[in-house]
Amino acid sequence: MPTRSLPENPSLENLKNQARSLQQQVRAGDPEAISQVREFDPRSAVDPGKLSGFSLTEAQLVTARGYGFAGWQRLRTHVDVIREFSRWPEPVSDVTADGTDGTIDPQLLADRFLDLACLSFTRDGRSRQSRARELLSAHPELATASIHTMAVVGEVSAVRRLLASDPSQARRKGGPFDWEPLLYLANGRLGDTGPGRSAVEVTRLLLDAGADHNAGYLWRGMTSPFTALTGVFGGGEQNQPYHPDAAALARLLLSAGADPNDNQALYNRMFTPANDHLELLFEFGLGSEIDSPWRQRLGHTYPSPTQMVQEQLRWAADHGMLERVRLLLAHDVDPDGLGYHPVYGAQTPYQLALAAGNRDIARVLAEAGATTTGIHPVQEFLNACMAGDRPEAERLRAADPSLPDRAIAAEPAAVAKAVQTGHIEAVRLMLDVGFDVNAGGTTALHEAAWRVDIPIAQLLLDCGADQLRRDHRFDSTPPEWARHAASEAAYLDDQTERHQQMVEFLTTYDA
Repeated sequence: MPTRSLPENPSLENLKNQARSLQQQVRAGDPEAISQVREFDPRSAVDPGKLSGFSLTEAQLVTARGYGFAGWQRLRTHVDVIREFSRWPEPVSDVTADGTDGTIDPQLLADRFLDLACLSFTRDGRSRQSRARELLSAHPELATASIHTMAVVGEVSAVRRLLASDPSQARRKGGPFDWEPLLYLANGRLGDTGPGRSAVEVTRLLLDAGADHNAGYLWRGMTSPFTALTGVFGGGEQNQPYHPDAAALARLLLSAGADPNDNQALYNRMFTPANDHLELLFEFGLGSEIDSPWRQRLGHTYPSPTQMVQEQLRWAADHGMLERVRLLLAHDVDPDGLGYHPVYGAQTPYQLALAAGNRDIARVLAEAGATTTGIHPVQEFLNACMAGDRPEAERLRAADPSLPDRAIAAEPAAVAKAVQTGHIEAVRLMLDVGFDVNAGGTTALHEAAWRVDIPIAQLLLDCGADQLRRDHRFDSTPPEWARHAASEAAYLDDQTERHQQMVEFLTTYDA
């Protein structure tokens, strides 16, 4: 019986209740519960004649082992770590005058400033940083209000004086997110704040005074630490900007001993093709076993360095990032490595590359020694379709006329996957082969709407796509997806005329 993954932000009380339930089920003779006990603690008394003696301590041990922990105390310690390091960054409300004298609470003002000036990976609209600069201009005293605001602004002289008198300030937690100064600095996005100010110099001062180069927090209880290095590199699902001094700050942190095997930093930067972060991390040992406080704290719930780089290779192979694939292979990442994320299951980089139509990447992986055998004929047909290779698809169908129907049965929503690649000829070929244009909980037209891909949307609609079909996750139509994409882009100051064109196109289309 495989182990389960703990939920994010686990509750010890909930885990205790699970153990009590298991105890009751075993005592009642439940076959599944007894099987679970025999799997994880075969020494326990699960003899039919002794079920009433199954103790809570035994149930707790089985529960812990079911989550991959050696024992209940290890599980409890892990939950304590999650509770200690979890942070829930939320936007700080606008600050107004407090009382009749028109004054503003200095602490609230500083918290509002830090909130606007820093990434929190919650809702990081680009206009927030300009509002932070405006607030600093209106209230210049904010620059030296605390060690945290000094760090964000880069107040070299003030930081030097403060640390000289009290070095413990280098690790003092505070501000709206209860972070150490180094985390506010790493996540700060004010840009150039004027002469005499420098994020690089303040970082040196903080590190020299004993700041933790591996400082970090667990975002909403996730077991993937958002470290200072994570903040410096930016990126993420909202494509948060890098720190203006990202390269210099990252090198300072790594030189001080920060772990280059930073899974959240790798994740946040994997969405775009730039590889500068990988080149720097490899220089400092990415992919090799390096002692890390986060690995000590999180144990098996944190991927190994080998798994991290393998997962980077799988993502790059699936998303057409040829140069990244070459870089990872040049650093001896296993071309058959299976990484850690369940979304790809047991698929190798080579299989993922072919399934996404990335034949150039598949060829590079094969040259690096990837296993290329054992691909099922149905998958071969799907691979040809994803590559938009009509002659190959026809060749395979001629050899086995049943392949199209079998491929459609295996992946009925493959058209939606083809839309995600932006490969219009792959979409056209799949529709010609007979794939259902409206298949899937999220249809191909939903994907085109989100990607703001008008040519593919036109093709889909011409082939019968339903612009009123609701997806299974958000219960929304493709036009509503397009409006949401436009809204998100506007929040990030990244909306283009094309977003509005897509909304108008889907709303007014008439076959």
